[in-house]
Amino acid sequence: MSSSTGGRHGGDGGEGGGGGGEDLRKVEQQVEQLLSGQGSEVSSCDVGLDQSKPATLRKNVTFIVCAVVFNDEEEAGFECEPITLLLIQEQGPQWIRFIFLARVTGGTMKSLLAADHESLQASWWDRRSVLPLRGRDILRLIDCGLKYRQDPRHPVTLPVDLSCRHVLQRLVLVFTNADDQIWILLVKAPALHLPTAAAVKTHAVTWAANMVVQEAMPSAYYDHDVNTLGVLSLQHNGRQHGKTDGVCFNTLVALAADHVRRNEDGEKAEWMPTGRPPPVENPRYVWVEVRKPTLREKLLEKTKNTSMLPLHSLY
Repeated sequence: MSSSTGGRHGGDGGEGGGGGGEDLRKVEQQVEQLLSGQGSEVSSCDVGLDQSKPATLRKNVTFIVCAVVFNDEEEAGFECEPITLLLIQEQGPQWIRFIFLARVTGGTMKSLLAADHESLQASWWDRRSVLPLRGRDILRLIDCGLKYRQDPRHPVTLPVDLSCRHVLQRLVLVFTNADDQIWILLVKAPALHLPTAAAVKTHAVTWAANMVVQEAMPSAYYDHDVNTLGVLSLQHNGRQHGKTDGVCFNTLVALAADHVRRNEDGEKAEWMPTGRPPPVENPRYVWVEVRKPTLREKLLEKTKNTSMLPLHSLY
């Protein structure tokens, strides 16, 4: 990798200001880990912590776990083990649903006599007969599971056992150009690292990425799209109530220029792409160009194919 910074009114500046070679190698290693579905300890939060409270289940966060189970032998098992996450849905950090593809391991089917505050009962569905449901959104989740069984669109993804106190989004935030050059946005201190932002309850979880871009390059923010492409991995522990109930979503985020620019009067303005990332205005941040061939190729492939666990906002 090589680093570059930029002033408010200039290009994206000269080389330097991004830390030593050892720091860059550690960042490369961390990105490689996340791309392979692993996690990385959360040591700090760079943005939004003052707007976030520690996640506490049954108090300020609700995590819903949904398992899609396909059964070809007509067993009546109810206990299951997860195969992979299929999809994550969220309505801000206070409501997150994790949908797994799972396999039956044992137990018995829950009857109406065993109904409780968690659920009423369970039953197998043949996908043909009328299905009485309180909510029809479950049908979309079943369809999602069917499509994954036929054509897995992302690697097997299961939570990584690492603790986190808040609901966070860690960003592998990239900018690419037509020549397949690629840059990653990093925070400089205390050592070069990927930005981490706390989710705030008034917005989608992925709004954290927008907060980072707004802080790093406010002048360019409204001329660019911030797109969370998917989840590379996620981290959760939950063993200490109120202290480790959080989740860290390790995400790939693309910053792309909005090709329709307008002037102060709202009229379309001429704009020519520079092929370079927008200049950072906050001295906390730096763009680093990815020069390691294998890492560059992996990142480019991910940005083009988006074969990652989807994270959908229901706002």
